[in-house]
Amino acid sequence: MGRVILHADCNSFYASVECLYRPDLVGKPVAVCGDPEARHGIILTKNQIAKKYGVKTGEAIWQARQKCPGLITLQADHDKYYRFSQATRKIYSDYTPYVQPFGLDEAWLDVSKDGRTLQNGAQLADQLRARVKDELGITISVGVADNKVFSKLGSDMKKPDATTLITPENFQDKVWPLPASDLLYVGPATCRKLLRLNIFTIGDLAQAEPEFLRSVLGVNGLTLYRFANGMDRSPVSMMGEEDEIKSIGNSTTTPHDLVNERDVKITFYMLAESVAMRLRNQHFSAKVVQMHVRDNALQTYGKQRILQRETNLSGEIARACMELFRESYHWQRPIRSIGVCCSQLVHDNAPRQMCIFDENERHTRLVEMERTVDRLRNRFGYSCLRRGCMLEDKSIGNINPKDERCYQPFAFPL
Repeated sequence: MGRVILHADCNSFYASVECLYRPDLVGKPVAVCGDPEARHGIILTKNQIAKKYGVKTGEAIWQARQKCPGLITLQADHDKYYRFSQATRKIYSDYTPYVQPFGLDEAWLDVSKDGRTLQNGAQLADQLRARVKDELGITISVGVADNKVFSKLGSDMKKPDATTLITPENFQDKVWPLPASDLLYVGPATCRKLLRLNIFTIGDLAQAEPEFLRSVLGVNGLTLYRFANGMDRSPVSMMGEEDEIKSIGNSTTTPHDLVNERDVKITFYMLAESVAMRLRNQHFSAKVVQMHVRDNALQTYGKQRILQRETNLSGEIARACMELFRESYHWQRPIRSIGVCCSQLVHDNAPRQMCIFDENERHTRLVEMERTVDRLRNRFGYSCLRRGCMLEDKSIGNINPKDERCYQPFAFPL
Protein backbone atom coordinates (compact mmCIF):
# COMPACT_ATOMS: atom_id res chain seq x y z
CA MET A 1 0.00 0.00 0.00
CA GLY A 2 1.07 3.58 -0.60
CA ARG A 3 1.73 6.26 1.95
CA VAL A 4 -1.03 8.32 3.59
CA ILE A 5 0.22 11.80 4.53
CA LEU A 6 -1.90 14.47 6.20
CA HIS A 7 -1.06 18.15 6.38
CA ALA A 8 -2.96 19.96 9.14
CA ASP A 9 -3.11 23.76 9.01
CA CYS A 10 -4.73 25.81 11.78
CA ASN A 11 -7.08 28.36 10.18
CA SER A 12 -6.22 32.01 10.90
CA PHE A 13 -4.29 30.65 13.86
CA TYR A 14 -3.32 33.77 15.82
CA ALA A 15 -6.66 35.49 15.20
CA SER A 16 -8.61 32.33 16.08
CA VAL A 17 -6.79 32.00 19.40
CA GLU A 18 -7.38 35.67 20.24
CA CYS A 19 -11.11 35.34 19.53
CA LEU A 20 -11.30 32.48 22.04
CA TYR A 21 -10.14 34.89 24.73
CA ARG A 22 -12.34 37.71 23.42
CA PRO A 23 -15.85 36.40 22.63
CA ASP A 24 -16.92 39.98 21.85
CA LEU A 25 -14.76 39.79 18.69
CA VAL A 26 -16.79 36.98 17.14
CA GLY A 27 -18.38 38.18 13.90
CA LYS A 28 -16.00 41.14 13.56
CA PRO A 29 -12.96 41.63 11.30
CA VAL A 30 -9.86 40.89 13.37
CA ALA A 31 -6.15 40.95 12.57
CA VAL A 32 -3.13 40.14 14.70
CA CYS A 33 -0.19 42.45 14.06
CA GLY A 34 3.36 43.14 15.02
CA ASP A 35 4.35 46.04 17.24
CA PRO A 36 4.08 49.35 15.30
CA GLU A 37 6.34 51.07 17.85
CA ALA A 38 9.11 48.63 16.91
CA ARG A 39 8.36 49.15 13.17
CA HIS A 40 6.91 45.65 12.97
CA GLY A 41 3.46 47.03 12.13
CA ILE A 42 2.33 44.48 9.58
CA ILE A 43 -0.54 42.03 9.46
CA LEU A 44 0.60 38.63 10.77
CA THR A 45 -2.74 36.89 10.34
CA LYS A 46 -6.40 37.81 9.89
CA ASN A 47 -9.71 36.06 10.39
CA GLN A 48 -12.04 35.05 7.58
CA ILE A 49 -14.18 38.18 7.92
CA ALA A 50 -11.16 40.46 7.45
CA LYS A 51 -10.05 38.31 4.55
CA LYS A 52 -13.32 39.06 2.73
CA TYR A 53 -12.37 42.75 2.77
CA GLY A 54 -9.11 41.91 1.00
CA VAL A 55 -6.84 42.22 4.06
CA LYS A 56 -3.61 40.34 3.34
CA THR A 57 -0.89 38.86 5.50
CA GLY A 58 2.29 40.93 5.31
CA GLU A 59 0.74 44.27 4.40
CA ALA A 60 1.05 47.37 6.59
CA ILE A 61 -1.65 48.03 9.17
CA TRP A 62 -2.60 51.33 7.52
CA GLN A 63 -3.11 49.58 4.19
CA ALA A 64 -5.36 46.98 5.83
CA ARG A 65 -7.45 49.70 7.51
CA GLN A 66 -7.97 51.42 4.19
CA LYS A 67 -9.60 48.23 2.93
CA CYS A 68 -11.45 47.51 6.17
CA PRO A 69 -12.09 50.66 8.26
CA GLY A 70 -13.64 48.62 11.07
CA LEU A 71 -10.64 46.28 11.39
CA ILE A 72 -9.79 45.38 14.99
CA THR A 73 -6.03 44.96 15.41
CA LEU A 74 -4.42 43.08 18.28
CA GLN A 75 -0.75 42.79 19.20
CA ALA A 76 0.67 39.28 18.93
CA ASP A 77 1.03 37.16 22.08
CA HIS A 78 3.45 34.45 20.99
CA ASP A 79 3.52 32.61 24.31
CA LYS A 80 -0.23 32.05 24.00
CA TYR A 81 0.09 30.76 20.44
CA TYR A 82 2.92 28.45 21.45
CA ARG A 83 0.70 26.81 24.09
CA PHE A 84 -2.04 26.17 21.52
CA SER A 85 0.53 24.88 19.05
CA GLN A 86 1.75 22.34 21.61
CA ALA A 87 -1.86 21.33 22.34
CA THR A 88 -2.60 20.63 18.66
CA ARG A 89 0.58 18.55 18.32
CA LYS A 90 -0.41 16.53 21.38
CA ILE A 91 -3.70 15.67 19.67
CA TYR A 92 -1.87 14.74 16.46
CA SER A 93 0.49 12.47 18.39
CA ASP A 94 -2.49 10.37 19.56
CA TYR A 95 -2.86 9.21 15.95
CA THR A 96 0.77 8.73 14.94
CA PRO A 97 4.29 9.26 16.31
CA TYR A 98 5.26 10.70 12.93
CA VAL A 99 4.38 14.38 13.37
CA GLN A 100 6.61 16.96 11.71
CA PRO A 101 5.87 20.62 12.57
CA PHE A 102 6.06 23.23 9.82
CA GLY A 103 5.89 26.44 11.80
CA LEU A 104 3.64 26.92 14.83
CA ASP A 105 0.35 26.33 13.05
CA GLU A 106 1.10 23.56 10.53
CA ALA A 107 2.28 19.96 10.71
CA TRP A 108 2.58 16.85 8.56
CA LEU A 109 1.33 13.51 9.88
CA ASP A 110 2.27 10.15 8.41
CA VAL A 111 -0.70 7.88 9.21
CA SER A 112 0.29 5.07 6.87
CA LYS A 113 -0.64 1.66 8.25
CA ASP A 114 -1.25 -1.76 6.77
CA GLY A 115 -4.44 -1.59 4.78
CA ARG A 116 -5.04 2.16 5.23
CA THR A 117 -6.00 3.90 1.98
CA LEU A 118 -6.12 7.57 1.08
CA GLN A 119 -9.90 7.42 1.50
CA ASN A 120 -9.40 6.09 5.04
CA GLY A 121 -6.95 8.94 5.55
CA ALA A 122 -9.63 11.46 4.56
CA GLN A 123 -11.98 9.94 7.14
CA LEU A 124 -9.25 10.20 9.76
CA ALA A 125 -8.72 13.85 8.77
CA ASP A 126 -12.41 14.54 9.43
CA GLN A 127 -12.05 12.98 12.90
CA LEU A 128 -8.97 15.11 13.53
CA ARG A 129 -10.77 18.30 12.53
CA ALA A 130 -13.72 17.51 14.79
CA ARG A 131 -11.49 16.74 17.76
CA VAL A 132 -9.37 19.92 17.46
CA LYS A 133 -12.53 22.00 17.13
CA ASP A 134 -14.18 20.32 20.12
CA GLU A 135 -11.17 20.33 22.46
CA LEU A 136 -9.41 23.56 21.53
CA GLY A 137 -12.11 25.70 19.95
CA ILE A 138 -10.16 26.41 16.76
CA THR A 139 -10.50 24.91 13.29
CA ILE A 140 -7.99 23.22 11.01
CA SER A 141 -7.94 22.39 7.31
CA VAL A 142 -6.37 19.09 6.33
CA GLY A 143 -4.87 17.96 3.04
CA VAL A 144 -4.60 14.23 2.35
CA ALA A 145 -2.21 12.80 -0.24
CA ASP A 146 0.53 10.22 -0.68
CA ASN A 147 3.27 12.86 -0.36
CA LYS A 148 4.05 15.94 1.71
CA VAL A 149 3.96 18.47 -1.13
CA PHE A 150 0.46 17.60 -2.35
CA SER A 151 -0.94 17.25 1.18
CA LYS A 152 0.18 20.82 1.93
CA LEU A 153 -1.41 22.03 -1.30
CA GLY A 154 -4.61 20.26 -0.25
CA SER A 155 -4.78 21.99 3.14
CA ASP A 156 -4.62 25.36 1.35
CA MET A 157 -7.37 24.57 -1.16
CA LYS A 158 -10.37 24.73 1.18
CA LYS A 159 -10.56 26.96 4.25
CA PRO A 160 -11.75 26.99 6.93
CA ASP A 161 -12.45 23.62 8.52
CA ALA A 162 -12.23 21.35 5.47
CA THR A 163 -10.61 18.15 4.21
CA THR A 164 -9.17 17.94 0.69
CA LEU A 165 -8.16 14.60 -0.82
CA ILE A 166 -5.56 14.50 -3.61
CA THR A 167 -4.93 11.11 -5.19
CA PRO A 168 -2.71 9.79 -8.00
CA GLU A 169 -5.90 9.61 -10.08
CA ASN A 170 -7.09 13.21 -9.56
CA PHE A 171 -3.96 15.30 -8.92
CA GLN A 172 -3.67 16.44 -12.53
CA ASP A 173 -7.18 17.90 -12.36
CA LYS A 174 -6.78 19.41 -8.90
CA VAL A 175 -3.13 20.43 -8.73
CA TRP A 176 -1.95 21.21 -12.24
CA PRO A 177 -4.27 24.22 -12.84
CA LEU A 178 -2.87 25.99 -9.74
CA PRO A 179 -0.31 28.80 -10.13
CA ALA A 180 3.30 27.63 -9.99
CA SER A 181 3.82 29.99 -7.04
CA ASP A 182 1.54 27.74 -4.94
CA LEU A 183 4.06 24.89 -5.08
CA LEU A 184 6.16 24.39 -1.97
CA TYR A 185 9.57 26.12 -2.17
CA VAL A 186 8.75 28.20 -5.25
CA GLY A 187 9.88 31.56 -3.92
CA PRO A 188 9.47 34.98 -5.58
CA ALA A 189 12.80 34.77 -7.45
CA THR A 190 12.02 31.33 -8.91
CA CYS A 191 8.48 32.42 -9.76
CA ARG A 192 9.80 35.36 -11.76
CA LYS A 193 12.16 33.06 -13.67
CA LEU A 194 9.33 30.63 -14.44
CA LEU A 195 7.08 33.42 -15.70
CA ARG A 196 9.82 34.56 -18.09
CA LEU A 197 9.85 30.98 -19.42
CA ASN A 198 6.04 31.01 -19.90
CA ILE A 199 5.62 28.53 -17.06
CA PHE A 200 2.54 29.80 -15.27
CA THR A 201 0.96 26.77 -13.60
CA ILE A 202 2.10 23.70 -11.73
CA GLY A 203 0.98 21.71 -14.78
CA ASP A 204 3.29 23.76 -17.01
CA LEU A 205 6.12 22.94 -14.62
CA ALA A 206 5.22 19.24 -14.54
CA GLN A 207 5.18 18.98 -18.34
CA ALA A 208 8.41 20.88 -18.95
CA GLU A 209 11.56 19.02 -19.94
CA PRO A 210 13.51 18.15 -16.76
CA GLU A 211 16.89 18.94 -18.28
CA PHE A 212 15.61 22.31 -19.48
CA LEU A 213 14.50 23.13 -15.93
CA ARG A 214 17.89 22.04 -14.65
CA SER A 215 19.64 24.29 -17.16
CA VAL A 216 17.79 27.39 -15.96
CA LEU A 217 17.21 26.60 -12.26
CA GLY A 218 20.02 24.20 -11.44
CA VAL A 219 19.33 21.15 -9.30
CA ASN A 220 16.30 22.92 -7.84
CA GLY A 221 14.66 22.68 -11.26
CA LEU A 222 14.68 18.88 -11.03
CA THR A 223 13.32 19.05 -7.48
CA LEU A 224 10.40 21.24 -8.54
CA TYR A 225 9.73 18.95 -11.51
CA ARG A 226 9.41 16.00 -9.14
CA PHE A 227 7.20 17.98 -6.77
CA ALA A 228 4.87 19.03 -9.59
CA ASN A 229 4.50 15.41 -10.69
CA GLY A 230 3.78 14.07 -7.21
CA MET A 231 7.15 12.29 -6.92
CA ASP A 232 8.08 13.69 -3.51
CA ARG A 233 9.05 10.85 -1.19
CA SER A 234 10.61 12.80 1.66
CA PRO A 235 9.76 11.22 5.02
CA VAL A 236 7.75 12.73 7.86
CA SER A 237 9.97 13.06 10.92
CA MET A 238 9.01 11.38 14.17
CA MET A 239 7.70 13.58 16.97
CA GLY A 240 10.59 14.81 19.09
CA GLU A 241 13.27 14.25 16.45
CA GLU A 242 15.55 17.23 16.10
CA ASP A 243 16.37 18.37 12.61
CA GLU A 244 20.04 18.66 11.84
CA ILE A 245 21.12 22.27 12.26
CA LYS A 246 22.15 23.50 8.83
CA SER A 247 22.33 27.24 9.42
CA ILE A 248 22.12 29.83 12.17
CA GLY A 249 20.81 33.28 11.36
CA ASN A 250 19.28 36.42 12.76
CA SER A 251 17.49 39.36 11.18
CA THR A 252 15.81 42.48 12.48
CA THR A 253 13.74 45.44 11.41
CA THR A 254 15.67 48.46 12.64
CA PRO A 255 14.07 51.25 14.73
CA HIS A 256 14.60 53.68 11.84
CA ASP A 257 15.56 53.43 8.17
CA LEU A 258 19.30 53.06 7.62
CA VAL A 259 20.69 55.74 5.35
CA ASN A 260 24.48 55.29 5.55
CA GLU A 261 27.19 52.69 6.00
CA ARG A 262 27.72 53.58 9.64
CA ASP A 263 24.17 52.51 10.52
CA VAL A 264 24.56 49.35 8.46
CA LYS A 265 27.86 48.50 10.15
CA ILE A 266 26.35 48.90 13.64
CA THR A 267 23.45 46.61 12.69
CA PHE A 268 25.69 43.97 11.16
CA TYR A 269 27.89 43.88 14.27
CA MET A 270 24.83 43.67 16.53
CA LEU A 271 23.45 40.71 14.54
CA ALA A 272 26.85 39.07 14.05
CA GLU A 273 27.45 39.01 17.81
CA SER A 274 24.14 37.21 18.31
CA VAL A 275 24.82 34.70 15.52
CA ALA A 276 28.42 34.09 16.66
CA MET A 277 27.30 33.48 20.24
CA ARG A 278 24.74 30.93 19.05
CA LEU A 279 27.39 29.24 16.89
CA ARG A 280 29.70 28.91 19.87
CA ASN A 281 26.91 27.67 22.14
CA GLN A 282 26.15 24.94 19.59
CA HIS A 283 29.90 24.21 19.16
CA PHE A 284 29.92 25.18 15.48
CA SER A 285 31.92 27.32 13.11
CA ALA A 286 30.64 28.39 9.69
CA LYS A 287 32.20 28.17 6.25
CA VAL A 288 29.61 30.38 4.51
CA VAL A 289 28.33 33.82 5.50
CA GLN A 290 25.14 35.24 3.98
CA MET A 291 23.64 38.68 4.33
CA HIS A 292 20.41 40.20 3.11
CA VAL A 293 18.94 43.68 3.28
CA ARG A 294 15.38 44.85 2.61
CA ASP A 295 14.81 48.43 1.55
CA ASN A 296 11.87 50.61 2.53
CA ALA A 297 10.00 49.48 -0.60
CA LEU A 298 10.32 45.90 0.72
CA GLN A 299 12.69 44.82 -2.06
CA THR A 300 15.25 42.28 -0.83
CA TYR A 301 18.90 41.97 -1.86
CA GLY A 302 21.12 39.12 -0.72
CA LYS A 303 24.56 37.65 -1.26
CA GLN A 304 26.79 34.97 0.27
CA ARG A 305 30.47 34.10 0.41
CA ILE A 306 32.59 31.05 1.20
CA LEU A 307 35.19 31.99 3.80
CA GLN A 308 38.84 31.01 3.55
CA ARG A 309 38.53 29.50 7.01
CA GLU A 310 35.46 28.59 9.03
CA THR A 311 34.70 30.97 11.88
CA ASN A 312 32.47 31.68 14.87
CA LEU A 313 33.95 35.12 15.54
CA SER A 314 31.54 38.05 15.39
CA GLY A 315 34.11 40.41 13.93
CA GLU A 316 34.95 38.12 11.00
CA ILE A 317 31.25 37.51 10.30
CA ALA A 318 30.41 41.23 10.42
CA ARG A 319 33.33 42.21 8.18
CA ALA A 320 32.34 39.60 5.60
CA CYS A 321 28.79 40.94 5.63
CA MET A 322 29.99 44.51 5.12
CA GLU A 323 32.09 43.44 2.14
CA LEU A 324 29.10 41.63 0.63
CA PHE A 325 26.89 44.65 1.32
CA ARG A 326 29.23 47.05 -0.47
CA GLU A 327 29.37 44.71 -3.46
CA SER A 328 25.62 44.22 -3.82
CA TYR A 329 23.81 47.33 -2.55
CA HIS A 330 24.03 50.76 -4.18
CA TRP A 331 21.70 52.79 -1.96
CA GLN A 332 18.74 52.88 -4.29
CA ARG A 333 16.59 53.40 -1.21
CA PRO A 334 17.05 53.51 2.58
CA ILE A 335 17.19 50.14 4.31
CA ARG A 336 14.42 48.84 6.55
CA SER A 337 15.77 45.47 7.74
CA ILE A 338 18.97 43.44 7.70
CA GLY A 339 19.75 39.76 8.14
CA VAL A 340 22.87 37.68 8.79
CA CYS A 341 23.08 33.92 8.35
CA CYS A 342 25.90 31.38 8.66
CA SER A 343 25.77 27.97 6.95
CA GLN A 344 27.91 24.97 6.02
CA LEU A 345 28.51 24.44 9.71
CA VAL A 346 31.51 22.50 11.03
CA HIS A 347 31.49 21.03 14.54
CA ASP A 348 34.29 21.99 16.90
CA ASN A 349 35.35 18.32 17.10
CA ALA A 350 35.82 18.02 13.35
CA PRO A 351 39.43 17.90 12.06
CA ARG A 352 40.69 21.09 10.43
CA GLN A 353 43.36 21.70 7.85
CA MET A 354 45.84 24.18 9.33
CA CYS A 355 47.63 26.73 7.18
CA ILE A 356 51.11 28.02 7.92
CA PHE A 357 50.04 31.48 6.69
CA ASP A 358 47.11 31.76 9.12
CA GLU A 359 47.51 33.75 12.31
CA ASN A 360 46.47 30.71 14.32
CA GLU A 361 47.64 32.01 17.69
CA ARG A 362 45.79 35.31 17.26
CA HIS A 363 42.66 33.52 16.10
CA THR A 364 42.74 31.28 19.18
CA ARG A 365 43.05 34.33 21.46
CA LEU A 366 40.08 36.01 19.75
CA VAL A 367 37.92 32.91 20.18
CA GLU A 368 38.79 32.73 23.87
CA MET A 369 38.07 36.44 24.25
CA GLU A 370 34.61 36.09 22.71
CA ARG A 371 33.88 33.04 24.88
CA THR A 372 34.81 35.18 27.90
CA VAL A 373 32.35 37.82 26.70
CA ASP A 374 29.70 35.09 26.42
CA ARG A 375 30.29 34.06 30.03
CA LEU A 376 30.11 37.65 31.28
CA ARG A 377 26.88 38.31 29.39
CA ASN A 378 25.33 35.11 30.68
CA ARG A 379 26.16 36.17 34.24
CA PHE A 380 25.60 39.93 34.21
CA GLY A 381 23.25 40.46 31.26
CA TYR A 382 23.69 40.95 27.55
CA SER A 383 24.32 44.70 27.78
CA CYS A 384 27.20 44.47 30.29
CA LEU A 385 29.70 44.63 27.39
CA ARG A 386 29.24 46.41 24.07
CA ARG A 387 31.41 47.32 21.14
CA GLY A 388 32.32 50.97 20.85
CA CYS A 389 30.51 51.33 17.53
CA MET A 390 27.21 50.46 19.28
CA LEU A 391 27.39 53.79 21.11
CA GLU A 392 27.25 55.74 17.84
CA ASP A 393 23.53 54.98 17.46
CA LYS A 394 22.02 53.73 20.70
CA SER A 395 18.60 53.05 19.12
CA ILE A 396 20.29 50.24 17.17
CA GLY A 397 23.14 49.45 19.55
CA ASN A 398 20.76 48.88 22.46
CA ILE A 399 18.84 46.14 20.65
CA ASN A 400 19.25 42.87 22.55
CA PRO A 401 18.75 40.12 19.95
CA LYS A 402 19.28 37.40 22.55
CA ASP A 403 16.70 38.24 25.23
CA GLU A 404 14.24 39.95 22.89
CA ARG A 405 13.94 36.67 20.97
CA CYS A 406 14.13 38.27 17.56
CA TYR A 407 15.79 35.23 15.99
CA GLN A 408 14.49 34.96 12.46
CA PRO A 409 16.46 32.34 10.56
CA PHE A 410 15.93 32.95 6.87
CA ALA A 411 16.61 31.17 3.64
CA PHE A 412 17.17 32.74 0.28
CA PRO A 413 14.21 32.00 -2.03
CA LEU A 414 14.77 29.39 -4.72
